[in-house]
Amino acid sequence: MTYYLLAGLTFGFTAGISPGPLLTLVVSETLKYGKKEGIKVAMAPLLTDLPIVALSLFVLSRLANFHAVLGTIAILGGIFVAILGWENIRAKSIEINNSQQKSHPIRKGVIVNALNPHPYLFWLTVGAPLTCKAYQIGLCEAVCFILTFYLLLVSTKIGLALLVDKSREFIKNKTYIWTLRILGIILWIFAIILIKDGLKSWGILKGA
Repeated sequence: MTYYLLAGLTFGFTAGISPGPLLTLVVSETLKYGKKEGIKVAMAPLLTDLPIVALSLFVLSRLANFHAVLGTIAILGGIFVAILGWENIRAKSIEINNSQQKSHPIRKGVIVNALNPHPYLFWLTVGAPLTCKAYQIGLCEAVCFILTFYLLLVSTKIGLALLVDKSREFIKNKTYIWTLRILGIILWIFAIILIKDGLKSWGILKGA
């Protein structure tokens, strides 16, 4: 369980803190309307991701006996995670649009997250394969991965909304930038693991 717990914590925290459409919206709503509106936006993945997770798991379950296909998905997942890692390493700050509009935080968050390709790519190439592998060990491992991922994803965005509400310069703070860079390096480690798993499924590398 330790590996899948660590994976859930790492991917969830990284997704929560990394610059992107949803985090930008969390910060902008917090700056314009206060922390309550930012927190509402941060909850959007809990509303939008269930169909994505269910569809990804369904597709992967149908491909369980196609090792070459699963290997390809693992390698694509590794490449995707490596790109995310690189984006974190070179990240500088979050660009915010401060135009004043009437706030509809839940609706905005749902639309932004539903149109964001990252959740779809993550669950199809990384999240669902990891969940399926965890389930082969036991249901608790699979549930642990999903729960820790979303716990960290949502709580991190809520935490950032609270920090931004108190200090509007936090998103440009060196601590935040260096945290992103360290997470980027950790993502590269997971990317290597995923690519190695894919090569094993192809039969290029030996291993369990």
